[in-house]
Amino acid sequence: MPSLFATSDLHVTHEGNAPLVDQVIPDAPDDWLLVAGDVAERVDVVIDVLRTLRGRFAKVAWVPGNHELWTTGKDECQLRGQARYEHLVERCREIDVVTPEDDYLVWEHAHRPLTIAPLFLLYDYSWRTKAARDVSLEEALAQAREAGVVCTDEYFLHPDPFPSRQAWCAERLKLSTERLDAIPEDHGTILMSHWPLHRHPTEPLYWPEFALWCGTTETEDWHIRYRSEIAVYGHLHIPRTTHADGVRFEEVSLGYPREWSKRARGAVPIRRLL
Repeated sequence: MPSLFATSDLHVTHEGNAPLVDQVIPDAPDDWLLVAGDVAERVDVVIDVLRTLRGRFAKVAWVPGNHELWTTGKDECQLRGQARYEHLVERCREIDVVTPEDDYLVWEHAHRPLTIAPLFLLYDYSWRTKAARDVSLEEALAQAREAGVVCTDEYFLHPDPFPSRQAWCAERLKLSTERLDAIPEDHGTILMSHWPLHRHPTEPLYWPEFALWCGTTETEDWHIRYRSEIAVYGHLHIPRTTHADGVRFEEVSLGYPREWSKRARGAVPIRRLL
């Protein structure tokens, strides 16, 4: 019986994380791996890591995180926004890594077929603190700045050609909904995304204002609507298992060395899902 594994937020360009890729290994040649974003910021590094992982696992599926979508001066690839995402998709296809634009894989080794849906959704600033709930986006962002919280996305994650990240998110929601609606009704799903689909995983955030950059209220019922058995995500760097409405949510992030080095269990670069 093959196993299904997952990882995210490997952040291999941070000193101390790259060697941990050697621990992302299968138990058997038929095992699959889900990579829920934030491998690195530079395109070539992302593809090199995914190529390595694809050489170990029978199937690898990847979704972009915010770091893959950053356009920084350290990257030879200066594409922005949608063009950058499309470039990453094409590079992944060259190494046989499944992306959100490809046919969904189906896991046949459970009590019912499970369609694995890689989702690229972004966020739309709708996850607010109580103080920001009824104010404009400008005021919500101002409150976050006053609390000392500004996501680096505001500088490096460009939405081109969309007018805003919210508009890009809306387009991704539309495209993803159309594909999810087409999944056979007798299938369960494994929904994988970089940003969590439900708000509850953000509850332990040290800075609750950071939830602005973590998801969208539009997906809050997707785990029920699409018969999800597991919702896999990263981004928060709070690796744990939680449940909502009887559905298992798995954050599978490794995180930065300054984070995992303080945990009793140390670095956990791979998690078994099934």
